[in-house]
Amino acid sequence: MTKAVPSVSVTYAANGSSTKANELGMRAMQERAYDRRGEQYLLIKSPPASGKSRALMFIALDKLHNQGLRQAIVVVPEKSIGSSFNDEPLSQHGFWADWTVKPQWNLCNAPGGDDGKVGAVGKFLASEDQVLVCTHATFRFAVDRFGVEAFDDRLIAVDEFHHVSANPDNKLGMHLGALVARDRVHMVAMTGSYFRGDAEAVLSPEDEARFDTVTYTYYEQLNGYQHLKTLDIGYFFYSGSYADDILKVLDPNEKTILHIPNVNSRESTKDKHREVEHIIDALGEWQGTDPVTGFQLVRTPDGRILRIADLVDDEPAKRDRVSAALKDAAHKNNRDHVDIIVALGMAKEGFDWIWCEHALTVGYRASLTEIVQIIGRATRDAVGKTRARFTNLIAEPDAAEAAVTEAVNDTLKAIAASLLMEQVLAPRFNFTPKSPKSGPVEGFDYGAGGYDPAKENVGFNEAKGQFQIEIKGLSEPKSKEAKRICQEDLNEVITAFVQDKTTIERGLFDEELVPEELTQVRMGKIVGARFPELDAEDQEAVRQHAVAALNLTQKAKEIALSDSAGETASGNTALIDGVRKFAMDVRELDIDLIDRINPFGEAYAILAKTMSETSLREIAAIIAAKKVQMSPEDARDLARRAVTFKQERGRLPSLTATDPWEKKMAEGVAFLARMKQEAANG
Repeated sequence: MTKAVPSVSVTYAANGSSTKANELGMRAMQERAYDRRGEQYLLIKSPPASGKSRALMFIALDKLHNQGLRQAIVVVPEKSIGSSFNDEPLSQHGFWADWTVKPQWNLCNAPGGDDGKVGAVGKFLASEDQVLVCTHATFRFAVDRFGVEAFDDRLIAVDEFHHVSANPDNKLGMHLGALVARDRVHMVAMTGSYFRGDAEAVLSPEDEARFDTVTYTYYEQLNGYQHLKTLDIGYFFYSGSYADDILKVLDPNEKTILHIPNVNSRESTKDKHREVEHIIDALGEWQGTDPVTGFQLVRTPDGRILRIADLVDDEPAKRDRVSAALKDAAHKNNRDHVDIIVALGMAKEGFDWIWCEHALTVGYRASLTEIVQIIGRATRDAVGKTRARFTNLIAEPDAAEAAVTEAVNDTLKAIAASLLMEQVLAPRFNFTPKSPKSGPVEGFDYGAGGYDPAKENVGFNEAKGQFQIEIKGLSEPKSKEAKRICQEDLNEVITAFVQDKTTIERGLFDEELVPEELTQVRMGKIVGARFPELDAEDQEAVRQHAVAALNLTQKAKEIALSDSAGETASGNTALIDGVRKFAMDVRELDIDLIDRINPFGEAYAILAKTMSETSLREIAAIIAAKKVQMSPEDARDLARRAVTFKQERGRLPSLTATDPWEKKMAEGVAFLARMKQEAANG
């Protein structure tokens, strides 16, 4: 039986602002990026379908014609994405030049392997032509063969930049680091999802500091669409085989991309072809194959003919025909061309099907980047498409299974991904400390009563998709880097926090947990490890900002779900109203109060409503069995917090305190004292 978890439902204004073009033919994100075209190193963080490839065209043309660069090399992760950089008649929409790539220099379309293409890169570098498009692999081999100096005075534009890593084993990352160190190229890096599931940094902190960042949020993108107003994010548990229950979540009336599980995953039956047949059989009666497109034709019980694209089939001729039919530009705007796409390892990054209303994924995906890319398939704007959703179908853990621990881990990771997506889709948070000098910020709406100088206020600017929130006792970042992190990278900090196994296990299932152990100690450790170059004050400021962003989103979600009486949240105003309501309902919105919230409390409440009580108890027992005692490192962290406590209160924390956090700090001090005593006694 499939159980539904309440979806997070975010509704946007659909005011058309992100799709309107200026006099140069640029949409809002492209205009923002073009304003920074003079930067030598530019990082564009912007959602799928926001127009990053065209933004690059505008910037590259300016660098070639007005900034003295000799050539532009566009580097994409796979050949299929090369089509995003085909010729564009930009002058027809008001720009002063067109984007053209001579056929021999679009190496994504050229026949042959990388070896011949590397030679072509060498010929291009020696030519007078201006633009080349190639894959990440071809570029890596070209740098190996010709050296970084061969690329001097050129623009290197890297699409889907999250494929790069600062890990020395990542050759593309190593080459880009060498190019930045030589400092003779310009670089534009583009990504729709900057975090990596393996939590590795994309760039080293020193290299990242060289980049000027243009951020365009999901909220701005979706708020500015013309048609798509509502996006639902949900996860569902099932028992048995997913193929048996697929129609509980797969609606044949919705245009759907169904990603079936990897054959090595727990959810897979190990026979992917049988799974596809089972899904087709569940949808209706097979009528044959369309001879032109290769799509499977299925008659539903109500008499409709569904056109299903099977990208799982291993037979190259069949799969290539289906793939070509999906890419056929003549059908790009034809809603009836295909109804359901079934894929395994395909139809994700760079796959453009504007009509997709439902991205349905079976099994946990290890990488948050992959989840963001999959969701991006459904968040295209299209006429008549007002709602889209992402669903993650997950096997409910079963204690009888040999792989129950793996199942529990997958469940926890899926919850973490859901929390992160809520954060990604929310408006942006700007936090400021409340002080006597505080006042309203122009352009922000402070609610029915307006700005109240006697309280901490929550303002919202709908056009910018930003909150302005006052918090008593909040630490402000001092250095330029800490300010950049608080403005641009809080989601990266939150990613590391909620993906930390111990953190999420304790947050969900440790009944003795004191929330500050997570919000102060664990988050403090994560910030310290991620940004060791920051001093202690700046690390604390980043920690506070990250905890505030995560916990305010969670409290707003809790209020939105409770206000809608168990139904999904009534809209994005529910999130905005939830943040404002929480701030108004508490006596003071201060950082201590925010630190006392368990960031996983609402996620547990949802689990408790939807997962079977037996499964929930089993998970709790498995996690409790692994419970570890306090470590010396934890004790030292608690003792450091105890020092701050003493500076503020004039006394050390007490072991008999009624406040659980004070007691926990005192236990840390006592633990260290015992260690010291035992060491002295030999």
